[in-house]
Amino acid sequence: MDTHSRSFAKALSWRATGTIDTMIISLVITGSVKLAAAIGGTEVVTKSLLFYLHERAWLKIPYGRNKKPASLPVTEAEPNLIKKS
Repeated sequence: MDTHSRSFAKALSWRATGTIDTMIISLVITGSVKLAAAIGGTEVVTKSLLFYLHERAWLKIPYGRNKKPASLPVTEAEPNLIKKS
């Protein structure tokens, strides 16, 4: 399960990408750098919060999750992980 800080970091990195995209589209459509920056600045705040809430909500939904984590086999390359008595 992701921590709250990991979900928040993912929200920020995704929004940075999305905001750049929004600003470029806004600039192409409006031709105004000032308006494109205003649109990008507004949506970065609202969409970061929405993504974070969306991510946390999905952590509560069991759909598509494995019930048990897969166990990893011990390999010869990791002999020190098992202590002999």
